[in-house]
Parts: sequence; C-alpha cells; structure tokens
Amino acid sequence: MSNLTAILLGVLLLIGNGLFVAAEFAVVTARRHRLEETAARGGRLVRTVARAAVRNGRELSLMLAGAQLGITLCSLGLGMVAEPAIEHLLEPVFGLVGVPESLRVPIAFAFALALVTFLHMVAGEMAPKSWALTHAEAAAMGLALPFRGFTWLARPLLAFLNGCTNGMLRLFGVRPRNELGTVRTPHQLAMIVGESGRMGLLDRDEHDLLTRALSVDGQTIEPLTRPISEAAYVSADADEAEVLRVAARTNHLRLLVIGADPQEVLGVLHVRDALLQPGARPRDLAIPAPRLAATTTIPDALATLQDARAHLGLVTTDGRITGLISLNDLINQLLTA
Repeated sequence: MSNLTAILLGVLLLIGNGLFVAAEFAVVTARRHRLEETAARGGRLVRTVARAAVRNGRELSLMLAGAQLGITLCSLGLGMVAEPAIEHLLEPVFGLVGVPESLRVPIAFAFALALVTFLHMVAGEMAPKSWALTHAEAAAMGLALPFRGFTWLARPLLAFLNGCTNGMLRLFGVRPRNELGTVRTPHQLAMIVGESGRMGLLDRDEHDLLTRALSVDGQTIEPLTRPISEAAYVSADADEAEVLRVAARTNHLRLLVIGADPQEVLGVLHVRDALLQPGARPRDLAIPAPRLAATTTIPDALATLQDARAHLGLVTTDGRITGLISLNDLINQLLTA
C-alpha cells in the first residue's frame, strides 16, 4: 500500500471514528419525546429516520456497544495505517535538514504519533462529541440509519460482548439496563433545582418558578374548581341579543352553551364569535370543552387544556359535571404557589 493510499484510508478512518463518537453521544442525549413527535408529524422519509432513532434509544446497551466497537476498530486502524505512512513521509524531510540517520526514525515516529493523536482527539473525538451534544436530535436522526445498519451487521458479535459484560456486572451485584433511566420523582427534581440555584446555575426567577411548579405537581384541581352553578351560560338556541346580555351581566366573554338538561354542555362560546357571525346560534358556534376529573393534577390539567387549545375545562365527579376550571386559574396557581 502506498503512503498516499494509506493516508487517504486514515482520513476515512478518522471520519468514521468521529461518526461513531457522534452517534454514541447522540443516542444518549437525544430527547425521545422530540424524536417521537417528529416521527408522528414529519414526511415519510423523516418519519422513517425518526423511528429508527427512537429504536436506537430503546436498544441503548446494544447501540453503545456498537459505537464502542466502531470507535475501537477505527482507532486501531488509524494507528496501524496512518502513523507508519506519515513516518515514512517525514523520514526524508528530516534527512534534508541534517538530522542524523540514527535519529530520523524515532523522531519521525514521534512526530507521526503526535500528529495522529492530535487529529484523533480533536477531529475524531472532541468535535463530533460537541456537535452531538449541541444538536442531539439532529445528530441522532442523521446517523440513525447507517448506525443501525452497522449494529445490525455486527449484532452477533455485539450480543456476545454484551452477554459477557452483563455476566461480569451480575457477579458484582449490578443489574444491567438496556435503556437510559431519565425519570425523576418530584422530590429528586426539587433537590436538583435547589442545588442548581445554590450553585448559581439558575437565576432567582427561574429557581422560584421551577420550585413553584414542582410544589403543585401532586395537587389536584378540585380546590380551584368553580361550582357549575356559578358558570355563565346561554341556551343552545339563544339569539345574539341574549348572548350579549348574559356577557354584560356576568362580565364574561366565554359562556357555556347548554341544552335542555344543565348537564348537557355542548361547549364554550366566545362572545366575539357571536358578533362576527350574526344570526348563528350558540350550538353552531360552541367549541367543545375538555372534561377533567376532579382528581386530575394541576400539571395534567394544564397540559390537557393546552393540547386542546381550550381556555375552559369541565370538571367532573363520578361522571357528572360539577364545576369549571380555566387556564388562567391553573397558570395563576402555578405562578403564585
């Protein structure tokens, strides 16, 4: 193999090493929920890539073993191919500058080793690691298919290596895990937030907001619920004048639309819609309101209303509508808890 061919092969091995490093960090740091969202709403190709990235995260032990195997092979190949080629290219150069023949080989070897090590650390390790950490989801998706293809080809060897590793861990009482544990209890999160605030990693406003958010994690919406009897409402067939009268009397812009039975809530009507569409009946303008059990926690209720793009929610107890909860009530409780 010529020196030029060896150097070109070394460049390819260096690139391969960087890709395996990036894949290793990306599969650990990528947020699975973001990948799942992309898999649900993207185009066909994007969905395929995102699903592969999600599967990589679910097979974390196997994928990390694949990354380590790839890094090891590339690193060994880089040392075997690139270092001798660079050394051979440098020997004549040192001869031209008057270095004694007995010293040319060790000096050329030292320079070649230093250069390859520098390139390996910077271009093959640190740069791809930083890219994967700052663009985790993009890296996970960009490398998902080739990385998964490599692990599929090497699966028998990786399964054997994983089995040996897990057996060794069990001897020391360590239980292997295949997925990254990211779930934290509210108490653990509160400790993390408190420590981050103490070390100055969070400013005071951020610390206070996170602390309040965690303090309401287990609270239900029942104490915040307004009785349904106090809700402002109009009948399903009320005319525009009646809608305006109720809105002026109750000082509410959002009104419940009910049928013949008070429990028959058709949805929520905004007075603006009645003004923009004169002649339309409330039953035609009503927007469905999410129903929340009284035992629903504040964070879950907030997420439900936000997902439904609703300002009001109906609170139920044993299947019956007993109250009303608004997005403002939930946000105020979160900010002032």
